[in-house]
Amino acid sequence: MSAQYPSLRVVSTLDEYRQQVAANPAAGLIDLAQAVPGVVLDIRYATARNLLGTAVYASARAYARRPVAESLAQVQAALAAHGLGLCIFDAYRPYHVTVRFYEHVQDETFAAPPWRGSRHNRGASVDVGLVSLATGHPAPLPTDFDELTLAAAHYNQLPAHVLLNRCVLRAAMLAQGFVSYAAEWWHFDHETWADFDLLDLPFEVLEDNLGRDSADLAVAD
Repeated sequence: MSAQYPSLRVVSTLDEYRQQVAANPAAGLIDLAQAVPGVVLDIRYATARNLLGTAVYASARAYARRPVAESLAQVQAALAAHGLGLCIFDAYRPYHVTVRFYEHVQDETFAAPPWRGSRHNRGASVDVGLVSLATGHPAPLPTDFDELTLAAAHYNQLPAHVLLNRCVLRAAMLAQGFVSYAAEWWHFDHETWADFDLLDLPFEVLEDNLGRDSADLAVAD
């Protein structure tokens, strides 16, 4: 539970998380750097280059629930046919970070309120862009990540190649069970999001407890 919102279920201990994974292996958090071949990570929240101006993650890692990770691997394979690959800006986000974001932004369009929590907190949302496989450079898209303006949703007078990149990304994600969020071109929710509870496990806990050297990337016993 959340201390401030008692009716909100938030899993905040490793033991409870492990119990859930034992009952439902799909609930396991997966390291996306291992699960999605060739994926590029640009984890802004592990740096000061984000809306808060300070790092909120201990390390530049990206985690998601197992079905989300599996779908992203399929997206990556589909994008390769276009000479493109995924760049992940954010995936699982601990609940306490969402609280900080909302306190800063104070706008439900761009930050989930603490009384509801975010689908990022469920490990079932991702913020993604594209990179060119030929150069490794970012592919042009409507705005920079986390540009919290109308330009993130309205693509007036953009060059055709930028709109094409956006269409390719959106089509590849939707084909693998993701739903796009209209206000942010980079944000996608996986269709299984409602299957998972909100989590508030810091990255430090995940790094110390996730299995890294086997096909089973859920929390090791």
